[in-house]
Amino acid sequence: MKILLTGSNGLLGQKLVALLRQQPEVELVATSRGGNKLAALYPDVRFVVLDVSDAAQVQQVLAQEQPTHLIHTAAMTNVDECELNREACWQHNVTAVENLVQACVRQRIHLTHLSTDFIFSGEAGPMAEDATPGPVNFYGESKLAAELAVQSSTGPWAIARTVLVYGVAHDYGRTNLVLWVRDSLRAGKPIKVVADQWRTPTLAEDLAQGCWLLARQSAQGIYHISGEEMLTPYAMALRVADYFGLDAGLIERVDATTFTQPARRPARTGFIIGKAQRDLSYQPRSFAEGIALVSAQNEISAR
Repeated sequence: MKILLTGSNGLLGQKLVALLRQQPEVELVATSRGGNKLAALYPDVRFVVLDVSDAAQVQQVLAQEQPTHLIHTAAMTNVDECELNREACWQHNVTAVENLVQACVRQRIHLTHLSTDFIFSGEAGPMAEDATPGPVNFYGESKLAAELAVQSSTGPWAIARTVLVYGVAHDYGRTNLVLWVRDSLRAGKPIKVVADQWRTPTLAEDLAQGCWLLARQSAQGIYHISGEEMLTPYAMALRVADYFGLDAGLIERVDATTFTQPARRPARTGFIIGKAQRDLSYQPRSFAEGIALVSAQNEISAR
């Protein structure tokens, strides 16, 4: 198996590099638009610069590398930025996928594409794979258009939809809910956390495992890959406070109208993951196990 990975500098991309380089049957090629953030950590992993929104470059790199499988994690995922900069969002989230689909069909490469709960309206979670999409923001629209491009492919494909991914990554600008809550409370800083949005939060390591299971089995179709527990961000924050023995009184319960954001958020998503558990033997960790792992990794990276 030769797997080409896009978006190797991102949170999921980094977890996939860490996982796939340990698989004896896998030859891994990591790619990203920018320089390789993992060069010092994993000097053994081959890295190629690839801008997936450049069709000619996609054709050239895939023809040169000739992977058997491609896992596409690169995307523009800042929901508000997507709302405000729609042209860039479409280029990174839709045009890029169309480029990859064409190249994968040409070379009979199995494509695993990452999608999101934000393709749904948020009225009826948790949802199975056959739920009807209805995005409420432009990010969701772009990801739904990308899914349709993948589904129209005449080559082998799988779509992995996921929800609220959290974890620790190397040289990664964005924080996650677990560390944000922990660090705020440790500093004695009050925080406002929404209690009217429901999700099934997903540990980045679990999502990487799900993507690997899809590729390894050359699975076909749509799979929901997330955590199992339906929680609000407020409930997550309380669990983080409890785990670290911090003052939960600093956490103020609010609703989404408290924050002014350019993009609407779906109220209730979350996934039913029975298909992935049954077909792939996918087994996510609990949110408590996720908190413990994030904490341990953060301590290691802080040294």
